[in-house]
Amino acid sequence: MPNIQPYQNPTYFLILGVALLPIMIGMLFGKKLHWYQTLISFAFLVLTFGGVKWEQGIALIGYIVFEVCLIGLYHLYRKKKNATWVFCSAVILAIIPLVIVKVTPAFENGRASLIGFLGISYLTFKVVQMIMEIRDGIIKEFRPWLILQFLLFFPTISSGPIDRYRRFTKDYNTTITRDKYLNMLDKGVWYIFLGFLYKFILAYFFGSRLEPMVEQLALSHGGMSWWVVAYMYVYSMDLFFDFAGYSLFAVGISYFMGIETPMNFNRPFKAHNIKDFWNRWHMTLSFWFRDYIYMRLVFFIMKNKLIKSRITIANLGYLTLFLIMGFWHGLTWYYIVYGIFHACAIILCDAWLRFKKKHQAHIPSNKFTEGLAIFITFNTVCFSFLIFSGFLNVLFFHGALN
Repeated sequence: MPNIQPYQNPTYFLILGVALLPIMIGMLFGKKLHWYQTLISFAFLVLTFGGVKWEQGIALIGYIVFEVCLIGLYHLYRKKKNATWVFCSAVILAIIPLVIVKVTPAFENGRASLIGFLGISYLTFKVVQMIMEIRDGIIKEFRPWLILQFLLFFPTISSGPIDRYRRFTKDYNTTITRDKYLNMLDKGVWYIFLGFLYKFILAYFFGSRLEPMVEQLALSHGGMSWWVVAYMYVYSMDLFFDFAGYSLFAVGISYFMGIETPMNFNRPFKAHNIKDFWNRWHMTLSFWFRDYIYMRLVFFIMKNKLIKSRITIANLGYLTLFLIMGFWHGLTWYYIVYGIFHACAIILCDAWLRFKKKHQAHIPSNKFTEGLAIFITFNTVCFSFLIFSGFLNVLFFHGALN
């Protein structure tokens, strides 16, 4: 059985194009072929998790059965009661598989967990989101078929973007007019071709051509040097174009299927400050962390009057959010430092914005200051990506580069 990873080679796109034709024809005539969408979703999941990845496929099946049962049981409970400890237990149970997958390499000499599979993080985010919205009374019905469609939507299963259940199901169940679908096709084609430019030309140039050369020069020079600075910029460009390219493919294919999956990037390197950056970079992830961790933590602290100062509450929320994000990336010092770095950057940004608001009459605002803000933010972000890359671990501690 062949194994083809999503959006990695021409064969995948060729098979995908042929498979999507019946859906596109049906949509043009006002019909959503849900049965056919389910069929090709299954086929592409088999391509992704079959063959040499069959163990991941088994892990995915076990994971989905466990999580859907968990959602169903919590929904059944929530119709009658609403104890906080039960809610917390449901969330903890939902994230346990992901925690095991993330922790195992740290204790097993880098060996991956047997229950891990491509995309487990993003599926976990979706499940936790659903449990929280069931608790809030927003999701009122348990529909296993729709939940499976939502969790196993193959264009986004491996690395997002992270959709919301209610938004997804609305698109899934809504018949689209011919004119709107033609507009979606137009956007989808544009996103896919832009994705080709990003992932297979620009990311290839920065990641496969420039990065190894600059990395070798930086390591041979030793210590901090201008080559390390060059590596910082090259890695940042590679990271952006590779991930943004993938996200564009996922969104474009979703549009072909009549699902308006949210965008993940919005010119992040034009951000005016670090908060603006996180409203532009990996947006579905940052908004997920904002809505389901930061806002809920802040609400809990304020509701129980644990801390009086709103500034302190916000700062504690930032530290918690970005520490969790750091640990989510992996149990290595540079991921954790990356999280702390961004938390501190946002805390400083908030302090500056408060100061700027109080002294607005004395602080100039023009094209120069705007350009300076973008320049400072861009370099701050690139330095954080240098930390994230693990290159400093190799340079100073002779570790291995991921």
